Amino acid sequence: QALLVESGGGLVQAGDSLRLSCAASVRPFSRFTVAWFRQSPGKEREFVGGVNWATVYADAVEGRFTISRDNAKNAVNLQMSSLSPEDTAVYYCAARASGGVISSRREHYDYWGQGTQVTVSS
Repeated sequence: QALLVESGGGLVQAGDSLRLSCAASVRPFSRFTVAWFRQSPGKEREFVGGVNWATVYADAVEGRFTISRDNAKNAVNLQMSSLSPEDTAVYYCAARASGGVISSRREHYDYWGQGTQVTVSS
């Protein structure tokens, strides 16, 4: 059974909103540091944002994306608004059991989901 499962991806138009969810099979997920990354074809996987007791965001999504916890569902959501074609990517959630700061580096996370495709048309 996968530890992390993303859902909510799809095809939307520029300016639309979309919400991704990362559901965990371990409890309580609220004690994990969780991050979202994305990867476009031909590009490195990049940090989007993360949450521990606070949230941080990459400059490219600051003010448009919001990360929140849904403890009742043992999940973390990524609410995306004002989407543009540049946001097209496979989005991954990642987690580590230890606390501490939210890292933007992939190697600092122990668990990864399978990814969900987000495509934004112009």
